[in-house]
Amino acid sequence: MVSLDRPIKFEDVDAANIVFFARFLNYAHEAMERFFAPLDGGYAGLILERRIGLPAVRVEADYAAPVRYGQALRIETSVVRIGRRSATLRYRMHRAHDGVLSAELRHTVVTTDLVQLVSVPMPEDVRALLGAHLELEQAPSSAGQPA
Repeated sequence: MVSLDRPIKFEDVDAANIVFFARFLNYAHEAMERFFAPLDGGYAGLILERRIGLPAVRVEADYAAPVRYGQALRIETSVVRIGRRSATLRYRMHRAHDGVLSAELRHTVVTTDLVQLVSVPMPEDVRALLGAHLELEQAPSSAGQPA
């Protein structure tokens, strides 16, 4: 898991002084850039030099608790699935001051040749980084049922 602390800025909130729902997608992308920083050249090198992109093909979001201007989020990025050409990242966003889960996003990306705009097999260094942060998901167990 890779963590990113992200302060909430005035531009992030709506008239109710809570983070506008769409901003959580921006936060996820910031966390993704941090996640891929260990690659040679980081995320920017992957995109600009190697011309390999990771466009989103699916995003799911669940919102649990509001976050306000002046607070901060701790964004924990992990990987829940790795395929031959795609992967799904999970972003758990907790309010930094009390640890309450504010939002959880799942973001499926496809490795893409940015010159030809076609999907390509995942580069080995990208696969290795994703694999280092792979978390096995646990299915919820029913109360009173053996686990």
